[in-house]
Amino acid sequence: MTMAPLILLILGVSGMYCDSHSLQYRRTAVLAPGFGLFFFSSMGYVDDKAITNYNSSTRQCLPMTEWVKKLDPESWERNTKINQGAEDVYRLRVEVLMSRFNQTGGIHIIQVMYGCDVRDDGSTAGYMQHGYDGRDLMYLDTQSGIWIPTAQEAQITTQRYNGPDVRAGEVYKYYLENECIRYLKQHIINGREDLEKRVPPEVKVWGCHQSNGVTRLQCLAYGFHPRAVDLKWVRNGEDHIPSDEASPILPHPDGTYQTRVSVEVPTREGDTYSCHVDHSSLEETLIVPWEHNNGLHRAVIAAAAICCLLVVTAVIGGVIVYKKRKAGYRSTNRGAVTSETGHLGPGRRCASDTSSSDSK
Repeated sequence: MTMAPLILLILGVSGMYCDSHSLQYRRTAVLAPGFGLFFFSSMGYVDDKAITNYNSSTRQCLPMTEWVKKLDPESWERNTKINQGAEDVYRLRVEVLMSRFNQTGGIHIIQVMYGCDVRDDGSTAGYMQHGYDGRDLMYLDTQSGIWIPTAQEAQITTQRYNGPDVRAGEVYKYYLENECIRYLKQHIINGREDLEKRVPPEVKVWGCHQSNGVTRLQCLAYGFHPRAVDLKWVRNGEDHIPSDEASPILPHPDGTYQTRVSVEVPTREGDTYSCHVDHSSLEETLIVPWEHNNGLHRAVIAAAAICCLLVVTAVIGGVIVYKKRKAGYRSTNRGAVTSETGHLGPGRRCASDTSSSDSK
């Protein structure tokens, strides 16, 4: 009996991370000296779901989900002060980079992305990278704790960060491997019901025949959760066809995801193609076949419907003509004019005039 609580604790801990999860922060600073504009924002995400927001307008770190509000009030006060300090630092960073890139005006942006992951096997990883005006600037080698420049203008900064008196790489490495992971695990516990919900994907397949003798097949999976999913096209039930185009897994506003894969295959009879989808919400692989003749069948049905409509129209028209011939047409005055048809020459008749005189 004394072992029961321990066993339950072990089971609970081992099952806590049945999915991979990530905690990520994205900081953006925009400076336009000529317009007197500066804006700073810092967004926190767990598995692509926004959880915190700080910006120059509110100057407060605010929760974006209900379950993240479970953090103690001191955390919000502490993170607000951290971001307020970062706001001033980032403005200075943009000014420094403008001078190093020999820029005096325009609009310039610093973007920083950092965070950590807890994988489904329990292993962890961290990362931190900086960008400037849409290009890579520098990143942290989390194995060695050393900053690596990816632009010449960042060399001075990385040398200072890696210097013995600053050792910023070691500080960030410790944060990513310890504090970041601790916060992520706390978020997983608080938001487990939301983060680890299982929603199976909806899958649509279609093809487009091209002029060069190939068919482009598309497979779209959407509305699924969690994020991890595997899509692939298979020929004749066994041959995997490498995709020549695969979209990234994109989040929906409702917390689900979507992705798409495309392949080009020869346009010929005999081969069968199907999209295979593997997702944690599915007990087995979901197989959605693409039918070669879907378009042909639709065309045949549409043509048949049009033919039926033409036959019915012809029959109705014949009956009307027969009745009018039997009753005799009423003549209009020669040279009659209507607003719709204009001048009518001698001997011509206007159906609108005839119908109008009939109605009278």
